[in-house]
Amino acid sequence: MLRNSTILVTGGTGSFGNTFLPMTLAKYNPKKIIVFSRDEMKQWDMAKKFHGDERVRFFIGDVRDKDRLHRALDGVDFVVHAAATKIVPTAEYNPFECVKTNVIGAMNLIDVCIDKGVKKVVALSTDKASSPINLYGATKLASDKMFVAGNSYSGGKTTRFSVVRYGNVMGSRGSVIPFFMSIKDKGVLPITDDRMTRFMISLEEGVELVWHAFEDMVGGEIYVKKIPSMKVTDLARVVAPEARQEVVGIRPGEKLHEQMISAEDAHYTYEYPEHFKILPTINGWANCPKRIQTGIKVPEGFVYASDNNSEWMSEEQLQDWMVANKEKIGSI
Repeated sequence: MLRNSTILVTGGTGSFGNTFLPMTLAKYNPKKIIVFSRDEMKQWDMAKKFHGDERVRFFIGDVRDKDRLHRALDGVDFVVHAAATKIVPTAEYNPFECVKTNVIGAMNLIDVCIDKGVKKVVALSTDKASSPINLYGATKLASDKMFVAGNSYSGGKTTRFSVVRYGNVMGSRGSVIPFFMSIKDKGVLPITDDRMTRFMISLEEGVELVWHAFEDMVGGEIYVKKIPSMKVTDLARVVAPEARQEVVGIRPGEKLHEQMISAEDAHYTYEYPEHFKILPTINGWANCPKRIQTGIKVPEGFVYASDNNSEWMSEEQLQDWMVANKEKIGSI
């Protein structure tokens, strides 16, 4: 599907974009991938990695700027929406800015994609959008709802929207593994709560979930990857086995455990071998055979959270991953 197509990635200079580009260029050989973001320095640094590859283009812009999106999306077939204000404490202290990017920006993108006749859009979501307790999660829930409804909003036009949702991305910029590695020499690692658990997914798995969504989507589905969990204390021990762990308390807006499917979502959720799909509640789409396909409806009251997960990552598995990705983690 993506072969010989034009793809635009909003927020494309982030950890996801830096993984999505080389993987997608290698697998699908698209005609063009456009990196759309507002940080010229990150674009400058990223462009060096793809020097000489005429398939990669860079476009300075902000999803808050609808006119700029109109120009950037001209002739684009597929969009991956990765732009977001996502640091939880930052969003708590800068709520207006978070809403401008995560809500207004999503609305702008939906409108322009429809106007420009983009074929399919996949938006990246987060575990924090499920039963949100912080502003970041609330804005991403609003964003998810808008992308789902965008399929109805587009009317007779062909643009289709879906969402992928996953938890803690191992090694991504600003995540816990690079943070712990940066301070491990101090001999003390701050642990917000020794009961805390997190889902563990690699950037490569996140990219593959986006690819699957593009291939599978009818419109309005939220795809949730099945991934293992891990206790933060165990993660810290792998990163710095000699360091002392100091419990410092949960930060504003932080959850003890990650959740990707709530009990309320369970009414519309179907299970597949490697993922779940939360189907849209509007327009009777949750009963659509094309969307359900071979899925098996989850039990009533089902909750997919990092503390009740049936799959857990061992310390040895995390250690192997860190060894295999040592250079990548160090460059983030």
